[in-house]
Amino acid sequence: VVSTLVQTALDLRGTPYRNGGSDPRGFDCSGFTQWVFARTGVRLPRETREQFVLGDVVEPGTQQPGDLVFFRTTSKEVSHVGIVLGDDRFVHAPSSRGVVRVESMNLPYWRQRLMGIRRLVEP
Repeated sequence: VVSTLVQTALDLRGTPYRNGGSDPRGFDCSGFTQWVFARTGVRLPRETREQFVLGDVVEPGTQQPGDLVFFRTTSKEVSHVGIVLGDDRFVHAPSSRGVVRVESMNLPYWRQRLMGIRRLVEP
């Protein structure tokens, strides 16, 4: 399941960001995670804050591919989500630079905004 999840997410790199988007014509962050997880039979709610309360809490540094990683970007609350790939990398649909892409969780921007990591599927 995890390898399918990660491969599905990676195959969507370059897909445009679209506010409210939840399909390969364009994604926002939670639409992206919802769509990718649905391909493996895991149903996620649509909103980032609803996804944030699911699964098991994972301590930073122990994340595994397929975990969801959450950040606060537009408010003090959780507001952004991506999918862990491993090696401190994650794939997400950010509004800045506007396409699904891979980034490092160790970049200062993301490290300072980390809100939590959740595991919904076992590695």
